[in-house]
Amino acid sequence: MLRIRAIGGASLPVLCGVLSSIGSDALAQATPQALPPVTIEAPQAARPKPVTRSSRPRSASAGRVARPVTPSASVSVPTQNRAVTASAARDGLNQAPAGQTATTIDRSQFENRPAFSVSDVLRDSPGISIKQGNGPRDFGISIRGSNARNGFGIRNLVIFEDGFPVTQPDGLSRSDLIDPHAYGAIDVVRGPSSALYGNYATGGALNFRTRPGGTIDGVEYGVDGGSYGYFNNYLAAGKKVGNFEGSLFASDTRGDGYIGNSWFNTQTVNFLGTLKATPDDRFTVKIINNDLSTRLPIRQSLNQYYTNPFQQGCATGVTAAAGCGTVTLNNNGFNPTAGTDKETAVQAGLGRNDRRTIVGGRWEHDFDNTTTWRNQFVFDDRNISQPTGATSAIGDFPSYNYMSDLTKRGEILGLESTAFFGAFYNTLTASSDTRNVMPGGNGTLGRLSSNLYSETTNYGVRARDELKLTTSLTAVAGVGWETTVLKGINTAYSYAGPTGITTITPTTADRQFQNTAPELALLYNLNNEWLFRGRVATGYGTPQVSNLFVVQTGLSGNNTQLQAQKNLGYDIGFDWTPNNMLKLSATGFYEFFRNEIVTQATQTTGVTYSFNAPRSEHRGIELAADWKFYPGWRFMAAYTYLDEVYTDYVENITKGAVFSFNRAGNKIPGVSPNELTARVGYDESAGPLAGLGGFVEVQWKDSFYMDNANLLKAPDYELVNLNVHYKTDLVSDTFRSLNLFLEVRNVFDRTYVASANNIANTVSTTGVQDPASTLANTTGSIYAGSPRTFVAGMKVAFK
Repeated sequence: MLRIRAIGGASLPVLCGVLSSIGSDALAQATPQALPPVTIEAPQAARPKPVTRSSRPRSASAGRVARPVTPSASVSVPTQNRAVTASAARDGLNQAPAGQTATTIDRSQFENRPAFSVSDVLRDSPGISIKQGNGPRDFGISIRGSNARNGFGIRNLVIFEDGFPVTQPDGLSRSDLIDPHAYGAIDVVRGPSSALYGNYATGGALNFRTRPGGTIDGVEYGVDGGSYGYFNNYLAAGKKVGNFEGSLFASDTRGDGYIGNSWFNTQTVNFLGTLKATPDDRFTVKIINNDLSTRLPIRQSLNQYYTNPFQQGCATGVTAAAGCGTVTLNNNGFNPTAGTDKETAVQAGLGRNDRRTIVGGRWEHDFDNTTTWRNQFVFDDRNISQPTGATSAIGDFPSYNYMSDLTKRGEILGLESTAFFGAFYNTLTASSDTRNVMPGGNGTLGRLSSNLYSETTNYGVRARDELKLTTSLTAVAGVGWETTVLKGINTAYSYAGPTGITTITPTTADRQFQNTAPELALLYNLNNEWLFRGRVATGYGTPQVSNLFVVQTGLSGNNTQLQAQKNLGYDIGFDWTPNNMLKLSATGFYEFFRNEIVTQATQTTGVTYSFNAPRSEHRGIELAADWKFYPGWRFMAAYTYLDEVYTDYVENITKGAVFSFNRAGNKIPGVSPNELTARVGYDESAGPLAGLGGFVEVQWKDSFYMDNANLLKAPDYELVNLNVHYKTDLVSDTFRSLNLFLEVRNVFDRTYVASANNIANTVSTTGVQDPASTLANTTGSIYAGSPRTFVAGMKVAFK
């Protein structure tokens, strides 16, 4: 007989805070003789002296000195003592490094909602901005405006999963493979971070942590379904058996899409396994595979968006309704001598068919309880076929990433120290084609437009030390040095006459960049309630090889003069945790960029152009609050203010002659100055309705400029989401728990801009800039956001 028992007691965040406080007190009072015994299978060196730590609860920021870490599957020691081991300290460098401004988004914040993509969960962190990319789960993720100008994918930040890099050596990351149902926590590291994470970490880093097998301890099956044919069928299984702990996640997600020609079908498999081979050796394997098949609409102009935001009635170019995007295709597949045809995305069959496979291995060896050596290797293969406009990108991008490092816990001049030193090497070699798309539907391919052979290699070293100067003051110093080599040959093909006489134009590039990134941070624990943070750090990011061969018109050409971008940033902030019911965090930052790499859309659909702005400044404020203001009630908010301007940039626009315009003082396009996510929720913890809860969420994104001249703005929006959920334990020999939810997103059916790529300014033949009314007809920029949607879901956990 199946009986239902309501879940009662304190909420998970409250319990975590209490346990953290108790654990910290116990550690502070312990002596070397009082340390708990550890059962091992071989002799170990003596443990170092325990760390004297404040009993303050866990902060929302990574500025805390004693940071939580994911428990190791192979070490059985009390939680409060894990932080003193070198292995645990190394784990923290991919999660929430001491001194770094960071936020950890716990699973409890998104477990009871339809987390379809990263956009549903990352907005809970300040400093984060999300824009729709080219596909259902392809989102542009920006930290402090770092990636807001990019046309597709993710740049200017480095992404890890369980400590394994999923950013390829060319700096490109994509979120297609991310299904939030798989994760137990997400760490958001904000600010220049190249000292620790290397090339491309100008904005920061993300670490997605899957759930350990012992936490799942069985099998969970879930299903979400809702408006526009959305359906997600997923499974999580995990167990800890002896010296092995493993977890497996798999999902099948599909839908019709809310914009014309946006149906999708994607499958994801994610595995993590750790084996403790000996008391001193741990082996970890990571496997991710994602297959994506999706249709893609054409990005609209602002006027097209206002006319027909969801691109309905766009079957063919001849009968297309007003506001439908079209693309001009050559009938013969290589030049216009045989005529052209204007086709809609549906008619041409635009879309993506991609596969991403990542296989990683890690070996950790403890020389003793104070020294850990970690070796890690990752093979990452991105295979694409993307007829997204007048051309299609086709290629295979295999990459290899190796890193080795030592972490040492000890003392320097009698002061407690955690030292880190590592070396790394990664490379990507690929040959990719750009082919013309021609009429015929289903992305029919014409002749070759260009071929790019590219090599990207990064290698270098990094070092870091956390030094406890006093019981209240900790200093962090680090430095990274890296060499990046970019080599490429871009061969452009043009075809003359009706027979297509071929002209071949090669352009070569062989660039080498050397970058150094120092950082320094100070943490001051005033008392159990207050933690103050100060940090100065640097970041750098080199161009992608493909950026070197696209000119301002969007055609193949020589853009090899691109320089690496660098930024110097200052952070100052505090965390206030007066009790387990309230956490407040505030950070102010000021960053100075040199040669910032900025991208904007071109006249060629789906193609972006990159250029350097010599000097720019990014400044802002990040606020986070988590307040359990009454039993069962909880208020959460994440707010970001950004003010980002060019301070030295002259733009040249060609229209017969070359006309120059000084953009100094202009806002950098694509960056919203204000973003807010706020949520008020209630969960019943006792009585017959225990486990029943819900919340109301508000999202606000301010309007922002779309062009360098600051003439045209994308409109602001406010969205309201409503959620009701119920979770209960199940008393059964088979079932463990049941979780149900219903969510209405965009309750008031607001039409809004989910993505607006930067557009290029244009001029008349006399050099007068075209006004906003003209720019509003520039296509290749906008995707509309989802209208009101209903999503319901359930999850059953089996023993």
